[in-house]
Amino acid sequence: MKVTLLKTLTKEKYSFNCGRWLDINEDDNEIVRELPAEGSLVTEVMPVIKYRVTVCTGTVSGSGTDANVFVCLIGDQGDTGDRVLYNCINTVNKFEKGNADEFFVEAVTLKQVRRVRIGHDGKGGSSGWYLAKVIVREEGQPESEAVEFPCYRWLDKNEDDGQIVRELVPAGESPMLKNVSYHISVKTGDVPGASSDSRVFIKLYGEKADSSKETLLVSDNDLGNYFERGRVDEFTIDTMDIGKINRILIGHDNVGLRCGWFLASVQITVPVQGRQYMFPCNRWLDKDEADGRVEVEVYPSEILPIEKLINYEVSVVTGDVRAAGTNAKVFMQIYGETGKTELIILENRSNNFERGATDIFKREAADVGKIYKIRIGHDGKGIGDGWFLESVTLKRLAKRTKDPDEKKKKKKKKSEEEEEEAPEEEEVMDVYTFVAHRWLAKDEGDKELVVELVPDGESALEENTYEVHVLTGSVWGAGTDANVFLSIYGIGRGDTGERQLKRSNNLNKFEKGQVDVFTIKAIDLGELKKLRIRHDNSGTSPSWFLERVEIVDLKDSTTYYFPCQRWLAVEEDDGQIVRELVPVDEAFVKKDSENEGQSLATLGLEQKAKSTTYTVKVKTGDKKNAGTDANVFITLYGSKDDTGIVSLKASKTNKNKFERGKVDEFTVESVDIGDLKKIKIGHDNKGNSTGWFLEWVELDAPSLGQCLKFPCGRWLDKSEDDGAVERIIFPADLQTTEYIPFVPYEITVYTSDIFGAGTDADVFIVLYGSDGICTQQKSLCLNKREQRMYFERNSVNQFIVELEDVGDIIEKIRIGHKGGGLNSGWHLDRVAIRRLLPNGKGSETVTFPCERWLAKSEDDGEIVRELVPSEIFTEKLMKDGTLKQIEEEVEDPLEVHTYKISVFTGDIYGAGTDANVFLNMYGDLGDTGERKLSKSETNFNKFERGQEDTFTIQAVDLGILYKIKIRHDNTMFSPDWFLDKVEIMDETTEESFIFLCERWLSKKKEDKKIERTLYEQNYDGERNSLDGLSLSLSSQDSSGNLKETKKSSLVKAAEEGSLIPYHITVTTGTVYDSSTDSRVYIIIMGPQKVQTERLWLDLPEGKDEFADGSVEKFSVWGLDVGEIKKVEVGHDGATPESCWLVEELNIVVPTKGVMYNFVCKCWLARDKGDGLTSRILNILDADCVNIGVKVLYEVTVVTGDIEGGGTDASIFMTVFGSNGNTEEMPLEKNGDRFERGQEDSFIMEIADIAPLRKMRIRTDGKGTRPHWYLERIILKNLTNQEVATFTYGEWLSKLKNDKGSLVCEMPAVINDEQMMEDTTYTLQVKTSDIGGAGTDANVSLILFGENGDSGTLPLKESNKSNKFERNQLDEFSFSDMLSLGDLCKVRIWHDNKGIAPGWHLEYVDVMDSAMDKTFRFQCDRWLAKGEDDGQLIRELACANNDILELKERTAYEIVTVTSDREDAETKENIWIILEGKLGRSKEFLMENSSKKRRFERGATDTFQFSSKNVGDIAAICVGHCPKDGKKSSAKADVFWHVQEIIITEMELCNKYFFRCNVKIPLCYKRRDYKVFECAKVTESFASKARSLVPVKYETIIVTGFEKGAGTNANVFITIFGLNGDSGKRALKHKFRNLFERGKTNRFYLETLDMGELKKVRIEHDNSGLAPGWLVERVEITNSATGVTTIFPCGKWLDENRGDGLIWRELFPRY
Repeated sequence: MKVTLLKTLTKEKYSFNCGRWLDINEDDNEIVRELPAEGSLVTEVMPVIKYRVTVCTGTVSGSGTDANVFVCLIGDQGDTGDRVLYNCINTVNKFEKGNADEFFVEAVTLKQVRRVRIGHDGKGGSSGWYLAKVIVREEGQPESEAVEFPCYRWLDKNEDDGQIVRELVPAGESPMLKNVSYHISVKTGDVPGASSDSRVFIKLYGEKADSSKETLLVSDNDLGNYFERGRVDEFTIDTMDIGKINRILIGHDNVGLRCGWFLASVQITVPVQGRQYMFPCNRWLDKDEADGRVEVEVYPSEILPIEKLINYEVSVVTGDVRAAGTNAKVFMQIYGETGKTELIILENRSNNFERGATDIFKREAADVGKIYKIRIGHDGKGIGDGWFLESVTLKRLAKRTKDPDEKKKKKKKKSEEEEEEAPEEEEVMDVYTFVAHRWLAKDEGDKELVVELVPDGESALEENTYEVHVLTGSVWGAGTDANVFLSIYGIGRGDTGERQLKRSNNLNKFEKGQVDVFTIKAIDLGELKKLRIRHDNSGTSPSWFLERVEIVDLKDSTTYYFPCQRWLAVEEDDGQIVRELVPVDEAFVKKDSENEGQSLATLGLEQKAKSTTYTVKVKTGDKKNAGTDANVFITLYGSKDDTGIVSLKASKTNKNKFERGKVDEFTVESVDIGDLKKIKIGHDNKGNSTGWFLEWVELDAPSLGQCLKFPCGRWLDKSEDDGAVERIIFPADLQTTEYIPFVPYEITVYTSDIFGAGTDADVFIVLYGSDGICTQQKSLCLNKREQRMYFERNSVNQFIVELEDVGDIIEKIRIGHKGGGLNSGWHLDRVAIRRLLPNGKGSETVTFPCERWLAKSEDDGEIVRELVPSEIFTEKLMKDGTLKQIEEEVEDPLEVHTYKISVFTGDIYGAGTDANVFLNMYGDLGDTGERKLSKSETNFNKFERGQEDTFTIQAVDLGILYKIKIRHDNTMFSPDWFLDKVEIMDETTEESFIFLCERWLSKKKEDKKIERTLYEQNYDGERNSLDGLSLSLSSQDSSGNLKETKKSSLVKAAEEGSLIPYHITVTTGTVYDSSTDSRVYIIIMGPQKVQTERLWLDLPEGKDEFADGSVEKFSVWGLDVGEIKKVEVGHDGATPESCWLVEELNIVVPTKGVMYNFVCKCWLARDKGDGLTSRILNILDADCVNIGVKVLYEVTVVTGDIEGGGTDASIFMTVFGSNGNTEEMPLEKNGDRFERGQEDSFIMEIADIAPLRKMRIRTDGKGTRPHWYLERIILKNLTNQEVATFTYGEWLSKLKNDKGSLVCEMPAVINDEQMMEDTTYTLQVKTSDIGGAGTDANVSLILFGENGDSGTLPLKESNKSNKFERNQLDEFSFSDMLSLGDLCKVRIWHDNKGIAPGWHLEYVDVMDSAMDKTFRFQCDRWLAKGEDDGQLIRELACANNDILELKERTAYEIVTVTSDREDAETKENIWIILEGKLGRSKEFLMENSSKKRRFERGATDTFQFSSKNVGDIAAICVGHCPKDGKKSSAKADVFWHVQEIIITEMELCNKYFFRCNVKIPLCYKRRDYKVFECAKVTESFASKARSLVPVKYETIIVTGFEKGAGTNANVFITIFGLNGDSGKRALKHKFRNLFERGKTNRFYLETLDMGELKKVRIEHDNSGLAPGWLVERVEITNSATGVTTIFPCGKWLDENRGDGLIWRELFPRY
């Protein structure tokens, strides 16, 4: 019998001869054979070798097994595969205790055997097996050649690490160190029926090798039943290093009742590589689901770097003395020269640490460099916890460079030449032995449970004893009964770890005013740098006031002083029960004790400056049973150190902590732990409902100016997820915010010694630096209890707060209280503020005297005061260690000014208010803070209609006032208030400032705001209203420098052209769980790594998520990346919960005139799809639509300074240019634009129609203040800085305007030249001489000319009393019009009212008085429902324009612009060929001569050529050739750099623009040229007018097929083409039910030819029942040319769906 293999491609043939049985009862009873390849291609047939495998079972009790054992030998040439060992040569009962069983494994030679993989299947009663070793030798080789593979470990689910398969390496090497642990988390999906009972296997494919197929039998987190719905199972595979993992294969054996399995994802963490791999799967592995596969290959979606660890092998020897063993939890920590490991718990499934035993553990921990000590101990729990520890051995692999000298030391005899080799790296095993030989027991030896050991025989370090003196304060209730723990830290020499302070010299420890002395033994720490002291909050009264800790280093008898002077208590101070203290100079400590009583301790500030205070916010998820009652703890890990375990006891926000959906806030202080890397958070699982769903943790460190967010989004619950109750979580980079770091201030408040001076109110403070920079308002007391304790009569209270840095000088402070409560009045003597000098050389204290009441019933009734400094006291630490003290007066501090404030309430119905009014005034030196306007000096009843109320406010000089904020609190019966204006008089300088308002502050009227920011009448700085991009300087939004030019940073950037607007529309899917509340961002990428920064799409206020099915629109400013290549879209959610389904993404780039639409339909989620939260979309996958280029203009609207000039009506603008006109665009109110006397600037995108001619403004006359006085509007083109001014200077109002007009037209004034003339139009309308030609309907018309259109002119006032009668000529006159120049068409229609409204119109004549010209528009058709085509609207072309006949020949003017750069010019010739729609021109040679130099740097040259007419020019070919035409003179490296070329066809004067901006190389051959496509055409009026002929457009509307797609509303369409638009046309048919679901409706519209169709606007009026309408598409066919344009839509026009619009603009799809 043989096997033949044929390679089909190359016809190579191999044969494998066998000729033997594969049968349990024949030959050697094997059923697996290995066959070597033979045949002509095989030079040497590999030998088949018998390997004798001896398996030695250990002699431990219960070490034998009845399970089926298999072995796999791995060598240099492959492996033998798994072979079951059931044919034993020498014993009958295999694998019994003490046996050495021999087996033969026959295989093609492996050369050298390197590893043995051995395991069993866990079947049978006692399957656990203790394997001593395996010996492998080739049969026939001497015994000495045998290779021994030691194991000496259990293969048992219940012992050691629970693994039942092990990989062994030869003796002398450690398998524990050599093998890499792959930690595999398998997440089963949370869908019904996801669980599986099958056996799951996994195989890893790496760069260096592949692992074997491993069945996942024993999980590390032991959930009892594996692979259950929504759970995570953790497994470890120990195997050789396979390098970076490329992919995995995972599947199951499909056995069992419920064998189908829904696998969500696999995560593989490999600490030794420092990598974590995510393998998203999210699919069924089930015969009956999807594609029926039960195994799948998965590739990693992301590979994250994690902290790199190394393997340690820890051997612990327990002494052989009576009761030496322990059942307590043993831990250890390793210290090396580069740091320390985290706490390592030594436990596994076996019963460890028994008398005389050696226990071996493999642990992954940080590489700490050369080890100098370990600490090992136990927690003293359990019965018989005393432990006699003999020794500890640590092994690890280290890379060393082989050193010639080292070899000599080793005295190895090496030949000479090997000595010379370059040193190479080799792996050597470091072995450290630590001899303890001592008890760790409460009742033996020195009664310590923890010991520190140094490595045997080499360390210079020795044990040191520290005497710790703990001084408890003498405050009432200072003592504690809790257990106290202490850790001491040295500089660069590690720490003592946490030690409990048990045995003191006092029986009752930590009592009020007592000193307790403890001794701590530890390896010498060198100089001490800090200590951490905490208590566990146990006992009856755990609160503890710690005065200070003194530590005496007995070895070199120095004393360290660690002042604390703070509570460690849940309900006192900041609620922490752990403090980190730093040592201070003895001088400081002694300074306090000398003058007891008078001065307060002043060291808190120094302590604060050295430590970092973290505000920890913990968010519990909003899920059922998410809250917990267990005790929660947290550890912060920094790059230098960690904080140890910190209990989160005192929540600042909630009494009941960690409840569903709540955020709890805690304070954690630490000293110098470096940059935060990760945190560990968990709970102790005690109490009733302990399971906890943790959403996220946020750590804000003001002193670092950094706020980190640690997303979790997982359960900490024994019965959910992976069953863990503590998690390590990492910061999400995208959610990190950075700001300017805060600095600590020590604020000392002196209350006066007079009767009733004290207060229990909430006292707050604000500090001001120069230029109005200030801090936030900060309450000094954290809670009510502190308010009661502090600010008593004659008391001195000290607070240390972290606030914004206000610079070197504190100009003023504001201090006040919130009132409330009994006797809240307070007499403040003074406030002192101390700050550290830079570089820690001392401090300065500034004193602010007050000596006044802050009380409603005393003095002037104010409860807020502003104080200025009087003196500064500086303490400097000199070089000789003494303190130098300097006192100085403050030179000319700011004065306190009195401000008289007059508030004028409007004189309109309902203007007055009874609500409380609050005011804040801002000047260039700061602000007053919010003050209540309580006592009016003029009226008893304040703020009534038409009255003036006066108030006095005292404040430190504000400088020049420029804005105020005024608001009311909306209380009482009718709070709505119409505020006319506020006048403020500075009585000290007698300057007065006027702030106009003339607006409602009301929740019901106008924009429903009850707070307004008003600017001083003549203020012209930045107003923070620019495109919503407020640019505030400090937290109290005082604008920085007032003399700032009026340009905003945005306008500057837009002018430079670096930033452009992008309009982004995001549609979220409608599947379950599609929505997200994460922040979404987009990055737009151009060629060569040019990309915008991350543009955040932040939702408007009031929206907190991208909801299912929602459409959100954003406008963002980003870098102009040129041609867009890719777009990245993503969100910052990092928890498994934060999934988002992006249905569609639409990006409009107005300045490029393109719109990209991506139909994504993809998940951005950790737990869905491919597990990524961001995607890069290629622009090639988008639909790209041209929507017409827009130009950025800065629009400045000036409202007149006339009473009531401002408005909240809607305002619309249309701009007309000689190249067309824009549509009507809304001018956004944006809160506070278009108010009296204001100039509002904002950026708008306006079609490229320059030169501008006129502007039309319309208001809708609605709103609470419909009248608007428009002064003027200025448009500034930001690309070429051209400015056009449009002046009106009149009301737009039905009442205040003489004509009652809501529309105005203004001519453009550019460089003092008006672009349009004023004229009077006289219209003569001739009704035909046909029966029934006349009409009584209302007729209107619009004139179109070269300067735009006239707007709608109603034909009302005729010279005849009865208008439009048969054969009658009616004359209408319109004066004060702007001349439109030559007219080209008229649109005329009537409203079909009255009896017999049908009308037959013969012609219209239009006379323009300014041009003295008459235009005739012939009609001769009906405008009637029942005649002709039934249209009531006609477009008429001008009869004057038909004269122009196109000639065959024409002339072209060619203008070239050479770039303005160094090497742009050329002395040679240029040639050009035009490619037009009607053909190709000949070559035009543009010659350069020495007399007339052309193409010089930055020059513009003009040439004229006559030629045949080539029609519309689509492209040009440009070449660069030598003057004399000779080959030889074609010089290398001569270029012409051309900026742009403009070609004008002289007959019709159409201009074609070509943007080139490239180098054209000199070339003799005509074959080499550059081609440019036409970038822009400006069509002349004559050319446009030529093409105006009547055309019928067939319009087809297709309604979608979804449920409810049809509509009964009235539908309108507007069609836009190159030559104008159709106007808004109603789509109606008599007696027809239109626009039904799935139906197609056809309409005919007749207009004058609009040229190429650019877009369609389709809308409905939302009338009727269920007006929502799904438009599939619109098709429009020009019946004259037969060209059909398709406008796809596929969107709803429905107020209740998506973006809620009932109109759509559709663009053509070609």
